[in-house]
Amino acid sequence: MIKTGLVSVTFRNLSPEEIIELVKKAGLDGIEWGGDIHVPHGKVEIAKDVAKKTREAGLNVASYGSYYSLGCEKEKNLPFEKVLESALALEAPVIRVWAGRVASEKADEAYWDMAIEESGRIADMAMKHGIKIAYEYHPNTLTDTCESAYKLLKEVGHSNVFTYWQRPFELNTEECIESIVKISPWLTNINAYYYENRVRMPLSKGLNEWKEFIETFRKIDGDRYVMIEFVVDNSPEQFLEDAKALKEVVG
Repeated sequence: MIKTGLVSVTFRNLSPEEIIELVKKAGLDGIEWGGDIHVPHGKVEIAKDVAKKTREAGLNVASYGSYYSLGCEKEKNLPFEKVLESALALEAPVIRVWAGRVASEKADEAYWDMAIEESGRIADMAMKHGIKIAYEYHPNTLTDTCESAYKLLKEVGHSNVFTYWQRPFELNTEECIESIVKISPWLTNINAYYYENRVRMPLSKGLNEWKEFIETFRKIDGDRYVMIEFVVDNSPEQFLEDAKALKEVVG
């Protein structure tokens, strides 16, 4: 089943209460709460409060969008235990993590080995609590291409490690669909946006392409969220328009 939602860091300047009200007004299903500003890592009481308010509004916590990066615990002073504490307080089903901070083509064998080992370690920790680990699908990480994401997921080989997907700028629609299919055994959530020449556009401008993406997602087993991110001018009004477009294609 495909559900709809918002990535909270789309609106860093809004409070959790304002975001909840906006998502409720938009008629979406859930929210991914970001770990850098709205639900800071390790701030358990904030996480509990945001979770309570989210559910009281009839919305779901779709995931915990952490800024935990493989290999960066000491550098960022962010032990995974803090991330897990917040995810548990949110009752989030998924923790999003970053697959390091090095582009896949620049990462040496030792870096890959570190990422594989650490992925297994945090996946084991989260699995004890029924929470999935999912990589951000993002430039300048080990999941910056379909091929590198596939390689990492295969080599980690852990039943509790998954990945997000977001549209790569450099691919055409057909290539995007091929990338979705390739990582489909591990696909959790999707970030939804539309750009032309790397300029943010209303999601409605990309509706034909997103219809094809949604049909591809429907063929993949499991439940997942398609969550709006990156709206024109960071505008709440534009978000409401984008939410309307997203609901049109999801149905």
